[in-house]
Amino acid sequence: MTEIRMHITQGQHAASGEANVVITTLLGSCVACCLWDPNARVGGMNHMLLTVRQDANLTDNLVGVNAMEVLINALIKSGAQRSSLRAKAFGGARMVDGLSDIGEANAQFTLDFLASEGITCEGHSFGGTNARNIRFWPATGRVLQRMSTDRVIEPKAIVHAPPEGNDLELF
Repeated sequence: MTEIRMHITQGQHAASGEANVVITTLLGSCVACCLWDPNARVGGMNHMLLTVRQDANLTDNLVGVNAMEVLINALIKSGAQRSSLRAKAFGGARMVDGLSDIGEANAQFTLDFLASEGITCEGHSFGGTNARNIRFWPATGRVLQRMSTDRVIEPKAIVHAPPEGNDLELF
């Protein structure tokens, strides 16, 4: 049987119950949640860029909640029972030294959401400084994670001198 690959990127999700389907993604600070119903043999994965948004003094987790609910709804449409869902979650790396650790916030949101919804998380791999390649077989719940061997990117200031005789003023 020929394997069918479905690749998802930031903000996307995919679901299937076909035995030959594998869903793939590449993660840095983003988080992917793999959900499946072992009884219905259907599953799916999402790729969440930002799970929590902060505007002024207000923290809004509706971004992550929406991503999770969209995936759960797709699974239910495919025959899954919400009460039977199982999870595995990945990502949340700190990809750039010196910047905020959005990966940690993404990981914590995912674990909190699963716990509050009563979805058993059978395993997770969060944090670190390397990207992850994820392959998920939604009909069985099998996941393969491959860590990148690339190093963390350190931000460097880039300064360009303005050209001589330029009357352009930047403000």
